[in-house]
Amino acid sequence: MAVTLSERAANHIRNFIAKRGKGIGIKLGVRTSGCSGMVYKLEFADAAEADDIQFESHGVTVYVDAKSLAYLDGTELDFVREGLNEGFKFNNPNVKNSCGCGESFNV
Repeated sequence: MAVTLSERAANHIRNFIAKRGKGIGIKLGVRTSGCSGMVYKLEFADAAEADDIQFESHGVTVYVDAKSLAYLDGTELDFVREGLNEGFKFNNPNVKNSCGCGESFNV
C-alpha cells in the first residue's frame, strides 16, 4: 500500500511549507460528501495523528489516516498547470466514476 507524489507536487509542497514557516508534511484523506460520494481532503500536517500511516515521496512526508488508505492506495498526487489554472490532481486508480464537476468520486 502506498501513496506517492509527483516530483512537481513535492517541489510545490516543499516550497509552500518553507513559505509557511512550519509543517512536517501533508495529510491526505477522504470524506463522505459531494454528488458521487467522496471528496479528497488535503491539508498541511503540523503533527502526526496516532492512526496516520506515513509515506515518503521525493523528500516530502505524506500522512494518510488508516480509514482513507483503502480509498487512496496507489494514488499519485500531482501538481498541474492547465492554461491559467494550476492545482493538485489526484491520480487515483481506485476511482470508478466521478461527478461532472470533478470534485467528488466513487470507488
